[in-house]
Amino acid sequence: QVQLVESGGGLVQPGGSLRLSCAASGSIFIVTDMGWYRQGPGKQRELVASIISGGSTNYADSVKGRFTISSDNAKNTVFLQLDSLKPEDTAVYYCHAKIVPRLFMGAEDYWGKGTLVTVSS
Repeated sequence: QVQLVESGGGLVQPGGSLRLSCAASGSIFIVTDMGWYRQGPGKQRELVASIISGGSTNYADSVKGRFTISSDNAKNTVFLQLDSLKPEDTAVYYCHAKIVPRLFMGAEDYWGKGTLVTVSS
């Protein structure tokens, strides 16, 4: 079994910052990439940012220059630094990972339960 556990959400004023963390644990042979998605009220889930094991990153246009994704590969942990937050960033943020559980198995998708980020004055 693989588990993704997120932390770091909360209430913040516009212009403020938060740092989200997500740690993967359990039966893990290799993590190929990790990332963050979000789902705002009445919206579909969308990719926010992702990072592959080699360090390359990808961001949604709406967060470029404001959010930064990073990882600690040794700890199978991914972070998302959220700066200059806007009310439209309000959403449940979900951690995602592609993980090969065991040798000779293919990569599988895993999701965390989500952490709520609310940007409001």
